[in-house]
Amino acid sequence: MTCDSPATIYILSDSLGETADLVARAAASQFSRGTFELVRLAKVSSAGSLEELVRAASNPGCVFFYTLADPALRERMDAVVAELGVTAVDILGTAVEALSRASDIAPTGEVGAIRKTDRGYFQRIEAMEFAVKHDDGRNPEDLSEAEVVLIGASRTSKTPLSMYLAFKGYKTANIPLMTEVDPPAELFQVNPRRVFGLTSDPDLLASIRSKRLTELGTYARHYAEREAVVRDLESARALMRQLGCVVVWTGNRAVEETAQEIIRYLEQ
Repeated sequence: MTCDSPATIYILSDSLGETADLVARAAASQFSRGTFELVRLAKVSSAGSLEELVRAASNPGCVFFYTLADPALRERMDAVVAELGVTAVDILGTAVEALSRASDIAPTGEVGAIRKTDRGYFQRIEAMEFAVKHDDGRNPEDLSEAEVVLIGASRTSKTPLSMYLAFKGYKTANIPLMTEVDPPAELFQVNPRRVFGLTSDPDLLASIRSKRLTELGTYARHYAEREAVVRDLESARALMRQLGCVVVWTGNRAVEETAQEIIRYLEQ
């Protein structure tokens, strides 16, 4: 295994490496897209295989992000990277040691313990599957099972919000509202406290739609025209008033910011 210096971040773990992967991606996002390539080396179960992998991948320009619950593997990793002089970031070890010192309790060193103890992990997986299955108005017969139902005109961030809320553990469905198409009858059976209407600025929405058409290389009559966008937004708002749902502004807002507003409503 070789490394094209300085572009490779190796994610090494005795479990799946999800934690190190998340941290590495967050760090890499501070640089230009494509600066780093992430390679995951998961399920490392022995000191021998760990050393073999690290030696094969090592290069002065590579960086290792690692989470090793097993103290023996962590010690071997520390020794190998020190010997080779490569850059490595211990994601888990420092935090575990700090908690151990503060509590005066020895850690268990159990691999994959977070997935065994964090019920939210399984909840998020189930919510993500639900969001994918109920994206863009699909399977409306299951709306009664949704914890959140997002409605709105085209390009008001329904799908990105659905996926973000699902990652937070909320079963989310989203339904596009179109002037010429009636919404599914099941929508009117959902508790309006679980329905959130998304709206935006017509000029911004027209710009987003126009860009989307360009990206797809397609043409849709009136879709990106401001007048059509205004009609779509007005029609959507009329339905939102009829439902009595919460209306949330998405224009020029980060998905995370909008999602937090929805979560605050849910928690009230």
